[in-house]
Amino acid sequence: MPLQFDIRAIIKSKAPNAHVPNFVVRYLERIVHVKQMNAFLRVHTTERDYEFIQLVLDEELGCTASIDGTENIPKDGKPVIFVSNHPLGGLDGMIIAQMIHQTRPRALKVIVNELLMFMEPIAGLWAPVNKVGRLSKEQAAEQQRMWESETDVLTFPAGACSRLQRINGKWQICDLEWQKNFIQRAKEYKRDIVPIYFEGRNSRFFYALAFIRKLLHIKMNIEMLYLADEMYGAHGKHFSVHVLPPIPYSTFDNSHTPKQWAQYVKSIVYGTHHTTR
Repeated sequence: MPLQFDIRAIIKSKAPNAHVPNFVVRYLERIVHVKQMNAFLRVHTTERDYEFIQLVLDEELGCTASIDGTENIPKDGKPVIFVSNHPLGGLDGMIIAQMIHQTRPRALKVIVNELLMFMEPIAGLWAPVNKVGRLSKEQAAEQQRMWESETDVLTFPAGACSRLQRINGKWQICDLEWQKNFIQRAKEYKRDIVPIYFEGRNSRFFYALAFIRKLLHIKMNIEMLYLADEMYGAHGKHFSVHVLPPIPYSTFDNSHTPKQWAQYVKSIVYGTHHTTR
């Protein structure tokens, strides 16, 4: 039976007792592009992982990407942590994962919002994070095995895609504060960090919605519902990806806290390409 993306089933799995009116479901189906997704899934029933991603980029979105700094991707077999800014909230993860795979064809897991696990053809590449609660015991154990294995990890330390922010008196689109987890993991598992800067941005509507939501003190991340719409809105665009020199895990000594080190790595990512941040 062909795979199908079912909004109502997803809502039920996350909130079993919630009653969602039909008009809300229909609206969500429209902004998530369910018809387009399911039409694509009906055609591509056997492709998985990187093959599926390439088909999405080539056939569904017509997106292209150029990468510089591939010489900074380690060639040895030692597992590393790739960290990147997160301007798009989904498409950037697919492009970077594909780029890493083409340059360094070995096991890779991408830490993502657990909602992306519903995209079954590429679910095998994801390591889910629960944004509204704790991971299940099974998910936590799986992540522990991931860190202890030879698998590379790609993570977006901001935990959410970039937003419009006022920094040093100027409005800029950039990541929120980077979380410290990747520094702690680098030290614990002796993994070097490979920083990545991804050039890209979402629509003005997305940033305006996020700004108004924050202005009204609405905690629910409403704009996240539009990320699929943003992805389809990127049709035909070209993106640039910059891989920066690896940072040895031994760099992160006790002279700074893990949180401070996380901002240090973020500053390297944005400082290298400050004109486009």
